[in-house]
Amino acid sequence: MKFSLILVGKTTGKPLIQMIDDYVERIAHFAPLSVEVIPELRNAKSLSREQQKTQEGKALLAKIKPSDRVMLLDERGKMFSSQDFATYIEKMQHCGAGRTVFIIGGPYGFSPEVYSRADDKISLSPMTFSHQMVRLLFVEQLYRAHTILHNLPYHHE
Repeated sequence: MKFSLILVGKTTGKPLIQMIDDYVERIAHFAPLSVEVIPELRNAKSLSREQQKTQEGKALLAKIKPSDRVMLLDERGKMFSSQDFATYIEKMQHCGAGRTVFIIGGPYGFSPEVYSRADDKISLSPMTFSHQMVRLLFVEQLYRAHTILHNLPYHHE
């Protein structure tokens, strides 16, 4: 199974970029993972929240294929333990989808059209994190899931 992570806006801060890149490289030992960035909107300050979500949504939907399984990282999504997330990933690998796309949206969330296209929503925590931090936390958990599935010592019970 192929994985894709689509982000709205580039990641800022060299240490954060390095850590994310490290986990993306580690994940590649288990499964292909592409990272795609939707550029930040120009003149975003002159747009309402809804206008921003709509424009970001159009750009996100343009990156998604009809056969993709789409997972949104969303505060109202399902929460998993690391072990349960690994099981969830394993089930997705057996469902036959060609590519699973995880999307981390912009600061105001997703447009109704993106929510309609999503197959599921995942929440990392009931706490709120910056979109920059969510990127790192998510790729670490995706790596952890693969190490659990391959019985590697990265994860300790």
